[in-house]
Amino acid sequence: MYQIKTFNKIAPAGLERLDPERYTVGSDVAGEDGILVRSADLLGYQFPDSLLAIARAGAGVNNIPLDRCSQKGIAVFSTPGANANAVKELVLCAMLISSRDVPGAIRWVRNQVEAGVDVASVVEKGKAAFVGPELYRKTLGVIGLGAIGALVANIALSLGMDVYGYDPFLSVDAALRLDRHVHVVKDVNELYRRADYITPHIHYNEKTRHMIDARAFAAMKPGVRLINLARGGVVDDEALLAALDAGQVTAYVTDFPTNALTVHPHVIALPHLGASTPESEQNCAVMAAEELRDYLENGNIRNSVNLPDVSLDRSGVMRLCIVHKNVPAMLASITALLGRDGVNVENLSNKSKGDYAYTLVDLSSAVGENVVEDLRALPNVIRVRCLA
Repeated sequence: MYQIKTFNKIAPAGLERLDPERYTVGSDVAGEDGILVRSADLLGYQFPDSLLAIARAGAGVNNIPLDRCSQKGIAVFSTPGANANAVKELVLCAMLISSRDVPGAIRWVRNQVEAGVDVASVVEKGKAAFVGPELYRKTLGVIGLGAIGALVANIALSLGMDVYGYDPFLSVDAALRLDRHVHVVKDVNELYRRADYITPHIHYNEKTRHMIDARAFAAMKPGVRLINLARGGVVDDEALLAALDAGQVTAYVTDFPTNALTVHPHVIALPHLGASTPESEQNCAVMAAEELRDYLENGNIRNSVNLPDVSLDRSGVMRLCIVHKNVPAMLASITALLGRDGVNVENLSNKSKGDYAYTLVDLSSAVGENVVEDLRALPNVIRVRCLA
């Protein structure tokens, strides 16, 4: 039985992917083999030695200590694309409400009623304060052209917008998802110079922290509207507030409110609604559970943020799953040790990601515990699992 500890409420559709004959699942599970989590903070959580993998039902993983997981050979999964449609729709909403100041207009109407005014008699005069531009024939800049960014770019084209995209790490698969009419630029400053609306869709890390800062605002088209449904730290809040006060930025829609931002008259703050749809929560839960199950049962890695993706159809009678450092001659050391004991390798796959690597080895015969212990004793090997 695999022990799976849940943090937060995981959609039932995801939990149903874990066969109760093979999995014990719950928030009170101890000595867990796997963790299913959404937004719960695991940064200070003490992982048991038994923990093999963490699956995050969502895209961001800043609530998980990736370095510590990598050092312990714990695979961390995310669910890229599972919430993409939900975020795409909220981006459209954000562009519209920032253009027409829909929240301000709603407040104004309610204020008239609360003041005892016949609202129907004042709307024609009052609406002038909320005039704003249409999206049609405006330019949208999309920073990050992954699963979400590509959907946003494509649907903006269907609204009659001109779309510029920037992604220095654009993959072939992502490029194929993009409509050919999206202008992909190599310099983000070209996007800043052209865009009437800008929306980042990038992961938050040390490289992207405060990516949109005072220098970026200075490069932007005056009066730009900025939408941030990615992560709060991608934008330098102090520089943003200065840009809003100066009129360089007309409106800022954020899914990551702070007290300082929320009180500004040109900020529309949302309570982290990006993926808050039942469809998104279900998609994320299903994807996370399937990633976790495939890793525990077959050793396959798909959509890991700290280890390379390695997937191999099962063959032979035993599979070795080896997490190790990405250093020279590791593969030779592993195969030499197996060859020493006369073990035939039927199939093998090895890939690396940064400082770490992962090797799957299918064997034509079972090996004894002594061989496994010798593998574990190899320098730079972090974790070894045997799957029959």
